[in-house]
Amino acid sequence: MSSLFCRHNRFTAECPICSKDTVLSAERAERRPAPVKRPAAGKRSGARARPGGAPARTFTGPYVSAGPLDRDARIYEVRLEKVPGGLRLAEWRGGDLERQAPVLPASALRELVEEAQGRGIVAFGLPDAAGLDGSAGSAASPGRAGDMREELRVERAAEPGMLRVGRFVYWPGQDLWELQESPVMLPEARFAEAFTAAAKAGLL
Repeated sequence: MSSLFCRHNRFTAECPICSKDTVLSAERAERRPAPVKRPAAGKRSGARARPGGAPARTFTGPYVSAGPLDRDARIYEVRLEKVPGGLRLAEWRGGDLERQAPVLPASALRELVEEAQGRGIVAFGLPDAAGLDGSAGSAASPGRAGDMREELRVERAAEPGMLRVGRFVYWPGQDLWELQESPVMLPEARFAEAFTAAAKAGLL
């Protein structure tokens, strides 16, 4: 018979030295529970993976829209939208925000502003352009981006009756005004200044 206590002053069955290569060792191995498999890091059962290739959601506030418009074999709409910090004027296509300066008919731009004013999205209105010949090529609201000059411009596009609303940044080293091909997002006062100047110039 084996002693209950071994010479290491432990239970013989629990002593890793005295129970080695004995029946007690085999019996203990059989009673040992199987190791629990833990999920790999980053693969928790409660976490949901974002579908591959799904675009991030774009903030959408109160807006008015013009369209659908057809230009360069593209069907899109232009939205004047209330966003945190001001307004955004942008092209939307298939529910996605387009990364280019918006282009739309002059009449549609005036209607956008008037509808936005009626719905309380903007607090400004446009002066009457009656009696103006509309010969001006552009109107602008000047501003600054850090140490650089920039302008919000309303200008004639290549197509007759179309206007482009874009933000231009001045590069002093190159003496160049560069159009930013992106949606225009600025404080409401800048849009009011540019659109009012455009209306007074007979552009819209």
